[in-house]
Amino acid sequence: MFADAPPSASPTPVRNDWTREEIAALFDLPFTELVFRAAEVHRAHHRAGEVQLCTLLSIKTGGCPEDCGYCSQSVKADSGVEATKLMEVQAVLQSAAQARDAGSKRFCMGAAWRNPKDRDMPSIIAMVQGVRDMGLETCMTLGMLTEGQAAQLADAGLDYYNHNIDTSPERYGDVITTRSFADRLNTLDRVRAAGINVCSGGIVGMGETRADRVGFVHALATMEHHPESVPVNALVPIKGTVLGDMLADTPLAKIDDIEFVRTVAVARITMPLSMVRLSAGREAMSEATQALCFLAGANSIFTGDKLLTAANAGDDADAAMFARLGLRPMEGEEPLRAAKASSCAGPCAA
Repeated sequence: MFADAPPSASPTPVRNDWTREEIAALFDLPFTELVFRAAEVHRAHHRAGEVQLCTLLSIKTGGCPEDCGYCSQSVKADSGVEATKLMEVQAVLQSAAQARDAGSKRFCMGAAWRNPKDRDMPSIIAMVQGVRDMGLETCMTLGMLTEGQAAQLADAGLDYYNHNIDTSPERYGDVITTRSFADRLNTLDRVRAAGINVCSGGIVGMGETRADRVGFVHALATMEHHPESVPVNALVPIKGTVLGDMLADTPLAKIDDIEFVRTVAVARITMPLSMVRLSAGREAMSEATQALCFLAGANSIFTGDKLLTAANAGDDADAAMFARLGLRPMEGEEPLRAAKASSCAGPCAA
């Protein structure tokens, strides 16, 4: 189903000047035409038969003071998630070793914080260094960062920092009130300035309109540098969360599969070199929907049984799906990181 051909010799240009009108026009294309165009862009920059495997571990669960309407870890949620302390470094490294043995190439660690405290940084640094020593790529999501904390993570060798913009700038305040859209962008700027690769995406299916999905993609695709990773999550409506309770038993409780694939396809076209990851919500997707997402340019997934506190398709289920679709785990370098390394082969390599 999916050709395992190398990227083509005539890749599409990378643009950072997309307009909302152009992105809306992509969303409005006939579905098969949109997926076809996205598949062409994907094959111009990525091996179509490869999908990156990543694992996500909650290293500090619950008790977050933020009021994100989708999150079961917020102190504002009545979801039954109990707050825990930061995991011991050795326990995190054991989980990383298991993920590596299961085929993951990137190990992501998430803590339910508004921002890390300086007292937590030595343990965080030790986790990054220990996971890197195993040969895995490292990613952290810890909330907002100061310049000094971003610099410490960069010095430790952190490969990626995840900080999602979540939704469009206009919709953002309806989902979160304890920090602003600008706060998100400021942290991403600090991460980028420190030399860490950016992982930033969002969630669809939160009751937003297509115009909000256009605005969400536009905010990412017009960044000076596209995020190296763009996770696209489908809301998992959890009882006890603001959005989970609000959308329960309504048609908005699950985004239409075709609209979800459209969002993936538009992200691929507008950010051709980025890794587009199927993240939360994949456990509830059919294999047919996931196959369409891969066809439309998604080339990264979280594997394992759990994503932070939500269920996820397990390693065995993913292996079986890969076998049926003729996919294989990604081995090579990601395009944006390879391009960055190539551009720094001269003066900035010193």
